[in-house]
Amino acid sequence: MTQAPDLADRLRFLLETVALEAQHLCDTDRRLFAEPFTAERASRLKTDALLSERADAFAARFARLQDTAGDKLLPALLRRLAEPVGSVFDNLDRAEKLGLLSQPSDEWVAARALRNRMVHEYVRDPSALAAALNEAHAAVPMLTAFVAACQAYVAARKLV
Repeated sequence: MTQAPDLADRLRFLLETVALEAQHLCDTDRRLFAEPFTAERASRLKTDALLSERADAFAARFARLQDTAGDKLLPALLRRLAEPVGSVFDNLDRAEKLGLLSQPSDEWVAARALRNRMVHEYVRDPSALAAALNEAHAAVPMLTAFVAACQAYVAARKLV
C-alpha cells in the first residue's frame, strides 16, 4: 500500500504547478490581447488559424489555472493549515478571510462561468465570444494575484 503524499509536498507541488500555469496564461494573454479583441476579430477565428489557436489556448489556460488554483491548491492549503475544507464557495470565502483573494469571492465564482461562455459561444456569436474573452482577460490579474498571495502566505508561514 502506498502512503498518501505529505501535505507539505502536495502543497509545494501545487504551488509550482500554478506558478507555471500562471506564467503560461500571462504569456498567451499578452499575445491574444496585444490589440483589442473585438467581435470583428472573433469573427476571423474561422479563417485565422493562429488567432483561433491563441483564443483556444487562452480559454484552456484560463480554465486550467482557475481549476488548479481553486479546486486543488486552495483545499491543499486549507488542509495544511488544519482548516476545514468545504465546497468551492466555502473555500473561497475562507480564502477571502485569509487575505488570499484580491477581489470578493463572488467575482471568482463569476469568472468560473466564463469558461462555458468562451467555449459555447465560440462558433455561434462573435460578439458574445469577444465579450467573454474580454471579461476573462480582465480576470487574469485576479487569478495571478491569488497565486502570488498563496505563494507569499505559504512562504511567510514556512508551510513547505
